[in-house]
Amino acid sequence: MVSIEKIVRASSLEEAYELNQDRKRVVIGGFMWMKMGNRNIAEAIDLSGLGLDTIEETGEEFRIGCMCSLRSLELHEGINREFKGFIREAVHRIIGVQFRNGATVGGSIYGRYGFSDVLTSLLALDTHVELYKGGIVPLKEFVQVKPDTDILVSVIIKKDGRKASYKSQRNTKTDFPVITAAVAMKGSTVYVSVGARPSKAGLVESNDSGLAAGSSAEEILKFSEWARDQFTYGSDMRAGGDYRKHLASVYIRRGITELLGGEKA
Repeated sequence: MVSIEKIVRASSLEEAYELNQDRKRVVIGGFMWMKMGNRNIAEAIDLSGLGLDTIEETGEEFRIGCMCSLRSLELHEGINREFKGFIREAVHRIIGVQFRNGATVGGSIYGRYGFSDVLTSLLALDTHVELYKGGIVPLKEFVQVKPDTDILVSVIIKKDGRKASYKSQRNTKTDFPVITAAVAMKGSTVYVSVGARPSKAGLVESNDSGLAAGSSAEEILKFSEWARDQFTYGSDMRAGGDYRKHLASVYIRRGITELLGGEKA
């Protein structure tokens, strides 16, 4: 159970940053995942009054405010058009519509949760995060560092022409995923992100995959097994490590097959 003694609605990013330097204070985002924990928060910092809940599109990128809801991300026409429904596929299985209306993109990314469909999918794209003091940082670097007291302002997805496919496995429809896998391709470069291992998602890139339209099933399988083996897999109450490892190979292979024009599975 989480208890909050006081809530402060920040009037600026500078105020939010200054408040957040005290470890007794916490930025609460949408407060959907955090409330599932067990802690006492002396002072919660609310960013909802700073206009950070929008998605801006330019010719080069999408800039997603940290307070943008997962539902808004799921339904955004421009993002769905650009990535052929890839992000919608990653997001629409998270709990339910009511939950996704409250959960925020910033909270999902900043939390670096092992089960995060959002983190897995965005890692496979050319994604950066904008930090108030730290500036713009590639997401693949951001996930490797421990959370600090900076403020995540926005998530930036570049329009670099990648095609992407997303897969996940759940024991029940609204449960946390057993495994998540995202595959993206740009030319001969392949990006593979695997999460819910049960640790947080990681990314592997191959600039010389040798894969292209017409690649054989054996070539795709060989690459899928190589990509799978770049990650570690553990066991928890939802699945064993060996099962997760097997699923990762299956879903990476299916994703690549789709992207190369094969049958969608």
